[in-house]
Amino acid sequence: MAKVYWISSYRSISNPDALAAYAKLAGPALVAAGGTFLARGMPALTKEQGVAQRTVLIEFPSLEAAVAAYESPGYKAALDALGPDAAERDIRIVEAVG
Repeated sequence: MAKVYWISSYRSISNPDALAAYAKLAGPALVAAGGTFLARGMPALTKEQGVAQRTVLIEFPSLEAAVAAYESPGYKAALDALGPDAAERDIRIVEAVG
């Protein structure tokens, strides 16, 4: 099975407290589901049409593991803590090459 990468980009954050509550729950839930955090924070540099926005990169052992993590009760609790309006995000799950 190919590894996959979960990439979250935060277009805007309107409620930092809700984001902090989300992070407190999401990190442990995603690690428990097999995720490994590889990078998080603001980009050191952007090029071309890049936008300076908070980005999180998590590695999972398989597509199935990443999807199961997103659908897990622990991650759903994190999403509930975040709420619908605290942040505008783009989440992509991409399979590794080779």
